Amino acid sequence: MNSMCATTARAVGRMNNSSVALGRAIALVRMATAVFFLFFGEYKVFDSGFAHGGFQNYLHGYIDGNAVVLYRPVLANVILPHAVFFGYVVGVVELCVAWSLLFGIWVRVGSILGMLHMTSLALATWWEPGHGVPTWRYFGAQLDHLPLLLLFFVFYVADAGRVWGVDGWLEGKRRASSDRQASSSA
Repeated sequence: MNSMCATTARAVGRMNNSSVALGRAIALVRMATAVFFLFFGEYKVFDSGFAHGGFQNYLHGYIDGNAVVLYRPVLANVILPHAVFFGYVVGVVELCVAWSLLFGIWVRVGSILGMLHMTSLALATWWEPGHGVPTWRYFGAQLDHLPLLLLFFVFYVADAGRVWGVDGWLEGKRRASSDRQASSSA
């Protein structure tokens, strides 16, 4: 019986070590992803070239054939007429995602924004390889968007701000406060 308990304890210890290592790995990937988004958002917000011309060029390409058919009217009738505004919005969203991921604050909210952004980009560029090409080419053309979409999903599910992030620090403060309240009422 004792050997079975010792084996179980070792297995639990290994799982705890694996869980800690996994949390740290996700935190490192979260912060590295943040650096990319800092670069993406920075040039869109602080260099007027994107909002005042570059974004419109992208939109015309998406509307003229790259976008999924159901998404084209949104791009043509909602986004394009207000392209300067939405050009800056894209940059601000990317910066918000970056700061969320970098500091581990509101990571789930940042991850939802990131997933929506990546979904929007995938819908806008889906037909980039052309029509009637093998299916794998569409997925191959989305390697800029789909892996990031999946990373944001992992960050959301893992609540990735709990390790090396403000979310985890705030959770610890809330837990300590509730423990103090529970012990003072007992």
